[in-house]
Amino acid sequence: MSATPATLPSLFSLEPVLRASSIPLLIRNLCSALRYHAHTALLFTVADIKTILLPISAFACATAPLHSPTQFLKGLSWIWLHQLMCNVSNQARSRAEDVVNKPWRPLPSNRVTEEQARWLRWIVVGLCFSYSGLYGPDLVAVTAGLFLTTFMYDEGGLAAHYIGKSFCNIGGYTTLEVGATKLMGATKVMDDVSTTAVCISGLLIFTTIQAQDFADVEGDSALGRRTFPIYAPRLSRAVTLIGIPGWALFLAYYWGVGPLFSTAFVALASYIGARYFFLREAEQDKRSYVLYNVWLTIAHIMPIHARTGVFSF
Repeated sequence: MSATPATLPSLFSLEPVLRASSIPLLIRNLCSALRYHAHTALLFTVADIKTILLPISAFACATAPLHSPTQFLKGLSWIWLHQLMCNVSNQARSRAEDVVNKPWRPLPSNRVTEEQARWLRWIVVGLCFSYSGLYGPDLVAVTAGLFLTTFMYDEGGLAAHYIGKSFCNIGGYTTLEVGATKLMGATKVMDDVSTTAVCISGLLIFTTIQAQDFADVEGDSALGRRTFPIYAPRLSRAVTLIGIPGWALFLAYYWGVGPLFSTAFVALASYIGARYFFLREAEQDKRSYVLYNVWLTIAHIMPIHARTGVFSF
């Protein structure tokens, strides 16, 4: 049985710490509170590590390309903090869906209340703008773009329709990719390879991101959302069956990778597309989505071939 919010450490209060009567107890309470809140932050973001943090980190490392371990850590922390901004904003309004699809998240598991989540959302927005401000106005503009996209997705209601949701996915992914690429490279100026890679990524996401919605049909229906799999169940699976292998063929041709790499990449895409079309249970869709993210990560690192020829085999 999960605990109620009243029995858990308050999200913003250190009263238990201040009531401590000894230094060791104070330190112990402080460490306990920090562990609890760090775990809460992780629970907000963990479901999207495979869908946002890993693919976009791989994209930036390959596209920038990565300049140094220090730049990698800067970019990784920037991506995660901005992902947290999006996750908290979305989950503050999706408790009913998460009770069905992801009951371990902070709100349905009663780790935080909806009011606390709304406060946390704006605190994280401030942190994101402050962190980007350390690296110049161009990164602040990227944060502003992501914030606007998130605002339109949640407060603007675009999440309720598959077209609006797809456009928001383009905005979300491409702003994160631009910011991470600027931070991980030797310079914040993006060349033709980087710019082209971001544009291709946006179109790729727009035409295949319905892959994330098949497993969540029950929860999305409960919220009244009209995702592509809900609006057109058969057509959405047919589009996925054709679209993912089609993109694999195009990317292999465009980036000029070698025959063995191309064959394996297209074969994986064809297998994933076939899974979505023929295996339609929720648990099967979840497995297919994991494989889709593996394929997407590979797609995101292919621009490095334009710089190094690493995939010429």
